[in-house]
Amino acid sequence: MTTPLNGRTALVAGATRGAGRRIAIELGAAGATVYVTGRSTRRQRSEMDRPETIEETAELVDAAGGTGVAVPTDHLEPDQVRTLVQRIDREQGRLDVLVNDIWGADHLTDFESPIWEQPLDRGLRTLRLAIDTHLITSHYALPLLIRQPGGLVVEMTDGTADYNGTHYRESVFYDTAKNAVIRLAFAQAEELRPYGATAVALSPGWIRSEAMLDHFGVTEANWRDGTAKDPHFAISETPALVGRAVVALAADPQVSRFTGRSLSSGQLAGEYGFTDVDGSSPDAYRYIVEVVETGRPADTTGYR
Repeated sequence: MTTPLNGRTALVAGATRGAGRRIAIELGAAGATVYVTGRSTRRQRSEMDRPETIEETAELVDAAGGTGVAVPTDHLEPDQVRTLVQRIDREQGRLDVLVNDIWGADHLTDFESPIWEQPLDRGLRTLRLAIDTHLITSHYALPLLIRQPGGLVVEMTDGTADYNGTHYRESVFYDTAKNAVIRLAFAQAEELRPYGATAVALSPGWIRSEAMLDHFGVTEANWRDGTAKDPHFAISETPALVGRAVVALAADPQVSRFTGRSLSSGQLAGEYGFTDVDGSSPDAYRYIVEVVETGRPADTTGYR
C-alpha cells in the first residue's frame, strides 16, 4: 500500500460516522495523522443518539495504518474549536487537510412539509449545525492551514452545484444548507488562492452510511437486499468511495485546478481511477438524471 500522505496532518471535523468516518480512515491508510472530531463519545451521545463514537473512528484510523486522534468537539462552540486548532498546532505544527463534514441534523429534517408548517426552531437549528459549524471551523483552522502552501479544504455536502442548481432538495432548510456549503467552498477558494491553498465542495453519491443501512434494514454484507425496497439502491456506494476521493485530491500536486469547484465521488473516481471496495465506480448523479428521472427501470450497467 502506498502512503502518499506520510507526514501530513488532517482534521476531519464531523468524523463520528458516515462519510466523515471513512474519509478519516482513508486518510490514515494513506499515511496521515488525522484528528477526528464530533460530539458522540464513549461517555455520551450527541442529540442524534446513535452508537458510533469518535474514539472508534480514531481506532479505525490507527488500524488502517495512520495515526488517529479523537478530540471531542462541538463545532458550534468557538472556544472548543479554537482549543482544538491550538492543540493541532502544538502537537503537529501544521495542518494540511481540513475536511468540514459537520452535519448532525438528520433528526431535524422534514422532507414532507412546506416551510410554514415546519417548526422554525428545528429549521434554524439545522442551518446552524450545517453552516455555522463550517464557518467557525474554517475561521480558526485556516490560519494554520495556510502556514505553508499546498493546503486543501474539502467542504462536504449533498449534491453538486450542477445537480442542485436544477433540483429542489425536498426541504427549504435542507436545500439551503447543502447549497450554502457549495458556495462556501467557492468563497474560501477565492480567499485561499493567494496562499497556494485549494478549496472544493465534495458530495458522495447514494452513500451506504450506517444510518442509510439502518433505514433499509440491511448491513453492508447484504446491502443488495435493500433493492427490494428501492431497486435504484443498486447504484449506492460505500463511504470508502468519497474517502478515496479526498485522498486523491490531497495527494494530487495539481489539485489547484479544481479550486472553487463542486465535485462528486463518482466524478473523481473517473478522474483519478480509484474504485469502491468492490472494485466498482458508481456514478450516482449521472445515474439519477439518466435513469431514475427518465422513469427507466433500475439498471446500473455503465454506471458502476
